[in-house]
Amino acid sequence: MDFRTQSASLDALAGVSADALVLVLAGDSVPAGLDPVLAAAVKDAIKLGDFELKAGKTLVLQRVAGVKAPRLVLAAAGAATLKAGRNAAQAALVQLKTRGAVHAALAYAGFAALDESMAEQTVLAAAEAVYLYRHTKPSAAPAPVLSKLTLLAGKDEGKAVKAGLVRGQAIAAGIELAREAANRPGNYATPTYLADQVKQLGRSHGLKVEVLDKKAVEKLGMGSFLAVAEGSDEPLRFIVARYDGAAKTQAPVVLVGKGITFDSGGISLKPGAEMDEMKFDMGGAASVLGTLRAVVELKPKVNLVCIIAACENMPSGRALKPGDVITSMSGQTIEVLNTDAEGRLILCDALTYAERFKPAVVVDVATLTGACVIALGGVRSGMYASDDALAAALSSAGEAALDPCWRMPLDEEYDEGLKSNFADVANVGSRAGGSITAAKFLQRFAGKYRWGHLDIAGTAWKGGAAKGGTGRPVGLLTHFVLSQVR
Repeated sequence: MDFRTQSASLDALAGVSADALVLVLAGDSVPAGLDPVLAAAVKDAIKLGDFELKAGKTLVLQRVAGVKAPRLVLAAAGAATLKAGRNAAQAALVQLKTRGAVHAALAYAGFAALDESMAEQTVLAAAEAVYLYRHTKPSAAPAPVLSKLTLLAGKDEGKAVKAGLVRGQAIAAGIELAREAANRPGNYATPTYLADQVKQLGRSHGLKVEVLDKKAVEKLGMGSFLAVAEGSDEPLRFIVARYDGAAKTQAPVVLVGKGITFDSGGISLKPGAEMDEMKFDMGGAASVLGTLRAVVELKPKVNLVCIIAACENMPSGRALKPGDVITSMSGQTIEVLNTDAEGRLILCDALTYAERFKPAVVVDVATLTGACVIALGGVRSGMYASDDALAAALSSAGEAALDPCWRMPLDEEYDEGLKSNFADVANVGSRAGGSITAAKFLQRFAGKYRWGHLDIAGTAWKGGAAKGGTGRPVGLLTHFVLSQVR
């Protein structure tokens, strides 16, 4: 979609030329200073009972006298907040999805001055409104024709709005790439597919990309990663991409993504119901891929390394068994009590590998535990951090991106549940505090640098009628990387 800005006074919006004029209204009364023609249309719709100034309400009016655009879309935001504005804009643009409008012009009324954040979120709202998965569904509805959005801004708002549009478009592209990767079935989105996506990104943006196969991984001694992959006929891939935007002497930010492209549970087989959703178990890898895409578009002065450990977790005669003891790249041995706790087994070797980059910070991202879904649902990602400053940075990035997380504890007492009589550590503890003990497991392998962990099991995809990848937390991660520019 083409995004641009146009200077337009709030009291003269009726003359704006577009296929549709979208008006997002905050507050419980018609905003002061609104174009009198539009104000009259809003008041008339309210009087007729067709529209209310309550969050979530929308109305499409056609050929309103005095309005140049043939369609006028009203959307009530309720509160004059960033989140409310984005939600209302998205609801309004959804109304245009099947109406033949190619160009929409959008204005906010009743809000504070339009800034970078609102411009960014407008782009993301539009991208969400028109997104449609089609790759394996030829019978899908025709793609929306809406392809141009003009954000109407005041004379003094243009510079900030332009910057927000640029950032929003980069993040939107990253989110779409992450969603497309996650939504593809497991027989399409294989470890090789993920590697090919990174290679393609590397070619188009001049990145350093290395893809390690089984032989190379064996040479590195990644016994934990290898053990998970062994049950599948699909070859593993260990993917490393480098974006060098700062001096070589500057320590990089490292993002590590869990790339289980299908998770059957292995020998500890999952129940059949909803097992199809385990194609989304590479959501961490997808979000790292999407963040890389956003970063290379924005070209910040920061060094970034993205690591994706990708394989399937399948049952077979070669598969990892409960009770097996494996040796990680770090040299620590692991007793595998449950083969369905495989994500941490591939991540622990990736975290050890990350040491070679002498990183400023490492953040791993994984659809790691059902326990996190129970704790936080689908609203906030679980966040763990080795220090308060990192936790604050991740939290701030999530709030800025409207992609929120919530800090969880890392008290040393939680280590008790991971003790083993037969190895240095067990891969699972009891069900109680399952997301925390999973994080504590990973922390054992991340002791040589600042470390953060995002458990996105509740936020990486939606089930039910809205089933599909969300692209989260690309927004959070992109804002975090940008915050690390010195």
